[in-house]
Amino acid sequence: MLEPEELKVSPMQKTWILDLDGTILVHDGPYILGRDKFLPGAEEFLNSIPESDMIIFLTARGEWEKAHTLQFLQENHVRYDHIIFGAGQGERILINDNKPDGLVTAVAINTTRDKFCQTKFVTDHSMGTMYD
Repeated sequence: MLEPEELKVSPMQKTWILDLDGTILVHDGPYILGRDKFLPGAEEFLNSIPESDMIIFLTARGEWEKAHTLQFLQENHVRYDHIIFGAGQGERILINDNKPDGLVTAVAINTTRDKFCQTKFVTDHSMGTMYD
């Protein structure tokens, strides 16, 4: 999905799967800038994710970049539950089932590299169920 202006989401707990380079951080920041740097709006967005939601970072960065990446996230108090290094540079494909009430449970948004996602996520309390 190209980046929508607005996306309605349920009030249910979410799992945010986020790429790092070019999505949250400046792509190749450590090589271009000599350090990592948040894209404008990314840090605020991460801080707005409820504590009850899960955050998973994916990155094609290899083991040799792990230490400085984790240090940057720690120094900037970035909360996350998991981080996967060495994720391929090709497509990331998410497959999930819809809820019985019709809630679509897999959403993918493709952004422009080095421009943070501008989609406004709006909670719609009429969506979703509170059971599996």
